[in-house]
Amino acid sequence: MKTHLRAVARSGKFMVGFIIFIAILLLVFIYPLFNPGNPLQMIGYNSFIQPGTYVSLFDSLDTRRVYTFRLPGAADARIGAKLSIENRESMKEWLLNYSKQEGLGLSERDIDVDSIESLMALWWEHYDPEKRVEGMTIAKRREFERLDQRLDGLFSLDDLHVWALDPETGEYDILFAEISDADYVNINDIANVVKLPLGTDAFGRDVLKQLVSAIGTSLWIGLIAGSIATAIGLTLGLISGYIGGIVDDIVMFFTNLITVIPGIVLLILISYSISQLERGPVTVAVVIGVTGWAWTTRSVRSQVMSLRNRDHVNLSKLSGHSIPKIIARDILPYIASYVVMAFILQISIGILSEATLSMLGLGPSTTTTATLGLMLDWSIMKSTAHISGAWWAYYPVIFIIALISFSLNLMNTGLDQVFNPQLREG
Repeated sequence: MKTHLRAVARSGKFMVGFIIFIAILLLVFIYPLFNPGNPLQMIGYNSFIQPGTYVSLFDSLDTRRVYTFRLPGAADARIGAKLSIENRESMKEWLLNYSKQEGLGLSERDIDVDSIESLMALWWEHYDPEKRVEGMTIAKRREFERLDQRLDGLFSLDDLHVWALDPETGEYDILFAEISDADYVNINDIANVVKLPLGTDAFGRDVLKQLVSAIGTSLWIGLIAGSIATAIGLTLGLISGYIGGIVDDIVMFFTNLITVIPGIVLLILISYSISQLERGPVTVAVVIGVTGWAWTTRSVRSQVMSLRNRDHVNLSKLSGHSIPKIIARDILPYIASYVVMAFILQISIGILSEATLSMLGLGPSTTTTATLGLMLDWSIMKSTAHISGAWWAYYPVIFIIALISFSLNLMNTGLDQVFNPQLREG
């Protein structure tokens, strides 16, 4: 036993997979300690809020400590943040068309959209709403006029005044705050700050908090499904392989029947027959488990058939030991490593099967927790995250599913290299 454990510990593939899997488990247990609460709570009134740190505008205006900084390049950075690259490309387009029409000789090299100072100098020098560029539609001209009006507002350095409502007069005549372009506040002084490393989904829910909760639920589903499938497959494989005869024929008849029918079809049919209200995470895990035992049964049966005529097994038969005792003492220990590998694969299959069912709308029906499959369903099938460019709503989920499957399969490969003599010799 110790020799096998040392061999497993020296397996690079197993250890890499094991470390990845443990890191995922630590995330599931530790993150909720720092960010507790309902993972499905809707905190945003907008769909697909981008990842970032958000501060309360009201609290930032009401903060008592205001600092003054004169930072070099602050004005350019402020203008650059408001003047998108699309706006700059539009300005460049107008300048090139106007230059070609008037013969000014401006080329693309002369118009640098990355240099706001030079771009604005060219724009102020040549743009005039009264000037007409040949071939330009009225809608396009109106677009440039609106852009020019917005540019005028960008260079206003006047202080901002925030007025509050006077309850006695009903007028906004109480000066609440006076803000200059050099005023700054410390984010630690603001009472309400929201950090969203992965933004929100279509329903305004924190994607990271939801993802961590979903990982835990999906792992639980995989564990239950893997345990059921492995238990059924191991039991039937042991009985069929050792007893043989008509028992073997009956077991293999049902095993082959399950094998012939595609597993996903069985999952869909059984899941569809269960009402939506009764389809919780545990129910889905049980359905996956009772439909995924066939290949484990066939594999265990083949292993047992190769062991049942060994000398130590025959000696136990001659000693009058019962069949359960012979299977438990003389056969099961020799296939224990294979059972562990089968169990690991069954967990991975359980997680992937739940994701598949959820994408088809047949996954767990829950309003209290999330699964990885449900998150994909919510972001892609029931909303437009992939169309809206909200990558943070589904790419992290896909990555986590792939990472869990990769770690489990890597662990399985490492164990196979340790316990499989042919691979070990290679």
